[in-house]
Amino acid sequence: MEQIQTQPNIGKRVLAGFIDYFIIYAVTFFLAYTLGEPNDEGGYSLNGAPALIPMIFWLFMTVGLEQLFGATFGNGLVGLKPISILEHIDGRIYKNAIQKSTFGQSFKRHLLDLIDMFFFGLVAIITIKNSEKNQRLGDLWAKTTVIKIEDEK
Repeated sequence: MEQIQTQPNIGKRVLAGFIDYFIIYAVTFFLAYTLGEPNDEGGYSLNGAPALIPMIFWLFMTVGLEQLFGATFGNGLVGLKPISILEHIDGRIYKNAIQKSTFGQSFKRHLLDLIDMFFFGLVAIITIKNSEKNQRLGDLWAKTTVIKIEDEK
């Protein structure tokens, strides 16, 4: 069995996160200005049912795309994908045992995006550099790691 050695891929991971959240924020701002109501600060706010649309879009862009295609849009563009490490009993990752992350794992990974991306991703960078399988906080909680797509072939 061929073993995969994880790598930090910091630059690719930062770029992937930037791409994903650029799209999420762009759609959110577009929705706020088209469906929102003027607020006291001079901006626009989404209230009621329309306020759910950005949350649903975030869920689709992060968890949904990971479940449908194995990676978010940004990760796919830079050649990365998250995988489950639940099944790797000896702590190693083998090519023939790679499993796509579950819905619950993807949800956990992305719930901690806000913390991982704090101060321009410093929390994630420090965690990735100092964890055995190059995991950020969301990956540690979800029991996932990120590999290059080419490493799985």
